[in-house]
Amino acid sequence: MEIIALIIGGLFLFVVWLIPILAIASSRRTQGGEKVAWLLLTIFVFWFTWIFYLLLAPLKRPKYA
Repeated sequence: MEIIALIIGGLFLFVVWLIPILAIASSRRTQGGEKVAWLLLTIFVFWFTWIFYLLLAPLKRPKYA
């Protein structure tokens, strides 16, 4: 019974960890290298980076032709 609780808890934590990564990966706010940088930061620094992403991205405004 304890093993099942550990597995369910681990799956829950994994999904919570995955949410910001998927949100940034599917976002249209950034592109290319900037998106990769945000994703790497989110993978290693976690939620703080996602909050910064929502507040600060994109770092550069896109150039319109």
